[in-house]
Amino acid sequence: MTGAVMATRSFDTFASKEDSDALVLFVNMVSDGRILCFAIRDEGTYQLKKTARNLMSTLGSENFKNLNFRDTWAFVVQKRGAVSAEGHRKAPDFDSWAEPLTIQALVTLQSKDTASCSWDDSDTTRRRREFCEKFEGYGSVCSCSNPAPLDIKSDLLPNGEKMTLPVAIIASNRPNYLYRMIRSVLSAQGADPSKITVFIDGYFEEPLAVARLFGIRGIQHTPVSSKNARISQHYKASLTTTFNLYPDANFMIILEEDLDVSTDIFWYFHQLLPLLKEDESLYCVSAWNDQGYEHTVGDPALLYRIETMPGLGWVLKRKMYKEELEPKWPTPDKFWDWDMWMRLPENRLDRECIIPDISRTYHFGSKGLNMHPYFQEMYFKKHALNTEQNVKFDVEIMRKENYEKEIQRLLSSSKTLDHSQNPCTSEAFVPDEKAKNFIFYIKMDHPTDWVTWNGLAKCLKIWDLDVRGFHKSMWRLWIKGNHVLIVGCPASPYCSHKPAEVTPIFIPKKEDEQS
Repeated sequence: MTGAVMATRSFDTFASKEDSDALVLFVNMVSDGRILCFAIRDEGTYQLKKTARNLMSTLGSENFKNLNFRDTWAFVVQKRGAVSAEGHRKAPDFDSWAEPLTIQALVTLQSKDTASCSWDDSDTTRRRREFCEKFEGYGSVCSCSNPAPLDIKSDLLPNGEKMTLPVAIIASNRPNYLYRMIRSVLSAQGADPSKITVFIDGYFEEPLAVARLFGIRGIQHTPVSSKNARISQHYKASLTTTFNLYPDANFMIILEEDLDVSTDIFWYFHQLLPLLKEDESLYCVSAWNDQGYEHTVGDPALLYRIETMPGLGWVLKRKMYKEELEPKWPTPDKFWDWDMWMRLPENRLDRECIIPDISRTYHFGSKGLNMHPYFQEMYFKKHALNTEQNVKFDVEIMRKENYEKEIQRLLSSSKTLDHSQNPCTSEAFVPDEKAKNFIFYIKMDHPTDWVTWNGLAKCLKIWDLDVRGFHKSMWRLWIKGNHVLIVGCPASPYCSHKPAEVTPIFIPKKEDEQS
């Protein structure tokens, strides 16, 4: 019957402790009266938290409380309604699986009639009604009594304007991610729904419906190739289409479906656009700081120039794309990550990107081609996201020549730390002061000698999978509330500031890393 939805999840889908929380969230987001089907495939119950186990009992399961390792179990229930069927078989011992299990359930379907909802008679209501008749799992969007607002009214930029650049949201088939992302973008200062386009990699109905739910244009692309190459081709098609849709746009903003954005992201981009237009030494402006964790940032108005391309929310110049990148974009037979390709020296051509000290995007997605919950937990969960509004940036200081003068000023005024101490083992390496400038030097024989930096990044608990966020073999971050410069010697030209008696710190590669 129209409106009847069966929400099906197998327990290997929620196989980690983080996914246990996702299971609880999923069930809570499903409307009352929906039919829920659960089953175990592989061993999905091993790390379920107590909250998830209690949830099954609340739904009416008689057997879930007795479920053990390698048991088989299946359950069909109407949320806040009757149990239709349940089955459970015990594993004979720890090393063996229980016998396969089959259950049958006869369920009377009832349509979810949204016509009785006292929503106003508007285009928004039409979109809401069409969406709620087909899809489930979006919380109060379909609530009759207190529906979540869809026409999100954001504040204008501090200059009284809206963002004029086209915004491309790169999406796949993760509609719940897209829903969260769109709400975040539309809540940012200066947001203009008419400038936003969602590009969907494949002909998936639900993400397109999510875009249309908010009155945003959605465009589906025919998938080309597979894995990394497919994503690369989807990016190229999205970038090309955006510049074709907006022939007068000299820049575009690229976002992804698994990002939250800060309220000032468009104000951040707006202030830096003139510099990106004029300074030929710039490659991009990014909203993301790879090293911007909660414990390594300190100033929402601080900007850096770096030699790597962060992505995760960035501005692309039309001229660069059309004249340089588009003609030589990797073909479908090249299984390359598009962002790694953009970081190649032959593409970057010694140009730099501007990034904020505190990121203007936050990566929340834990599922994807190159992503899983553990990776999200380790490298993205504790990333900082700016919460201050109307931050004013010193844009002039970011011009190439001015930035070098600022770096020289910082180098000259920073206190050299005690190099007899190990930054990875000594709590007193950085003094317990606040808002001071410090500097220390690490062993770096040439620009790609990253042995010490890799070890340092690990002990600082920042990004350590590859080397990012540097400028002339120097990194800037915050430790204990102090601005710290880390200079690689003798690779960096800034080593001229190193006192003669100071020996750069060397952190050797551990044996397990070498193997």
